[in-house]
Amino acid sequence: MNVEGTDLMHAFEEAPLEAASVEAPAAVALGRAIVITSGKGGVGKTTTTANVGAALAALGKRVVLVDADIGLRNLDIVLGLENRVRYHLLDVIEGNVELDEALIRDKRSANLYLLAAAQAREKEDVDVDEMQRLMEQLRERFEYVLIDCPAGIELGFRNAVAGAQHAIIVCTPEVSAVRDADRVVGLLPNDWSPELIVNRLRPALVRKGKMLSVDDVNAILRLPLLGVIPDEPAVIVATNKGEPPAFDPNSRLGAAYRAIAARITGEETAPAEVPTEREGGGFFSKLGALFGGRS
Repeated sequence: MNVEGTDLMHAFEEAPLEAASVEAPAAVALGRAIVITSGKGGVGKTTTTANVGAALAALGKRVVLVDADIGLRNLDIVLGLENRVRYHLLDVIEGNVELDEALIRDKRSANLYLLAAAQAREKEDVDVDEMQRLMEQLRERFEYVLIDCPAGIELGFRNAVAGAQHAIIVCTPEVSAVRDADRVVGLLPNDWSPELIVNRLRPALVRKGKMLSVDDVNAILRLPLLGVIPDEPAVIVATNKGEPPAFDPNSRLGAAYRAIAARITGEETAPAEVPTEREGGGFFSKLGALFGGRS
């Protein structure tokens, strides 16, 4: 009999087993998913999504823009990427392609990506649970996920909100837009703290009493003001060309979007200023000096 072998076996049996020293995997820092919404159509949600995304990318953040307007699809045009769309959001959700195949990298920034909407499908084709899972995937890979919400408060709105943790309300200084925005705020989760962008403001008309002021808008909405975008013909030209002004260091429109991006990231902590001076001077000249852009 092998005594040494027997003793060795007893030693193994009696010795307490030590737990394996395996390090727990580091927790993945998830990005922030923000839905950009309004309720009313035509207030500039898509333009805002494109430009805020471009401004965040210019700050060195990894950003993906998600077009949730199933059946229409315009975000690719505003970005000038319409000829590069091969696959869309529903292709990924339905498992037809991998996420990497559907993501389109921007021509101007390696930090900015687009996930396009399906143009020949219906909003009913999107499963809310699958949309949430997709947003989770994107948050694992990007610091900011900006979701371009369709107009209205029905299924398309619910799909866009699914998977988001925050909302930016885009509102023009019109009574109908303010009313619809107020309705949307009431439909968001109670623990959210949405922020406001007032779009297409004309300070000269406000001064003459022919347009609602930012204070008029926020007397109803009562939201933290993220920024104010002037109403300029340049935005139409830029949209038609697929060149977001936020990429242009000499654009005062771009400066306004860059100021908003700086507030989103926390790099700018001062409250958003409200223009009160004449159109084309004063406020926007100061904004241009701070965030680039000629007066």
